[in-house]
Amino acid sequence: MHILTLELTVILALLRRTKSGSTLIEDVRGDSRIALNILMATLRRLEREGAVTVEREVVKAETMMRMQLAIKALSMGADIEDLSRLLLWQEFEEIAGVVLHHNGYVVKRNLRFKQGSRRMEIDVVGCRDPIIVCVDCKHWQRALSTSSLNRIVEAQIQRTRALADSLPIVASELVCQKWNHGRFIPVILSLVPGVDRFHDSVPVVPVLQFQDFVSQLPVNIAAVRHIDKTLCHLDHVP
Repeated sequence: MHILTLELTVILALLRRTKSGSTLIEDVRGDSRIALNILMATLRRLEREGAVTVEREVVKAETMMRMQLAIKALSMGADIEDLSRLLLWQEFEEIAGVVLHHNGYVVKRNLRFKQGSRRMEIDVVGCRDPIIVCVDCKHWQRALSTSSLNRIVEAQIQRTRALADSLPIVASELVCQKWNHGRFIPVILSLVPGVDRFHDSVPVVPVLQFQDFVSQLPVNIAAVRHIDKTLCHLDHVP
């Protein structure tokens, strides 16, 4: 078996086995059906790349590592539908939350609110004065048509606008209630890059590029779709 095929086989076995964060090396060997010496050489190579951690009989891959493994597998020819089935949708949300938190944002996951009689939910909301990032974590399993992406982006714009308009209802859950002004930014987080980085000025960000996107957002904010809202009155809402 070719070395790249061997490595891809190991990566797919790791993704199947590390959904809880770790697994026995013996279980990876049984799943991949690769000789132990070749498996260990592959695991050590992946460890040097920062994609796994090997500790005696155990191999660990936390969420960011699993995403790195998935992207590597995709670059090696793995099918995106197969990869998507091996990833948990919660992993996208976790990465979004961790990246925003590390960049100074106060994070709220699965924010539910109502606009009139409509119930809405935003996967991840990050607040850092004056920016409110509203992330829709998309775990799609195939390439999207333009019409499908149109619907996804428009729905996220509507949710973001609805949140801005509904803040007196959910103000107790978001730190932005104490700000004078907020700039709400709809974002789509995906597994892989799309044809365009922006769709209707809404960023469509591959998960492994989310850190770069968030760190550069304050200086690039004028280039992305955003909704400005005066918030100073919210601090006085009973």
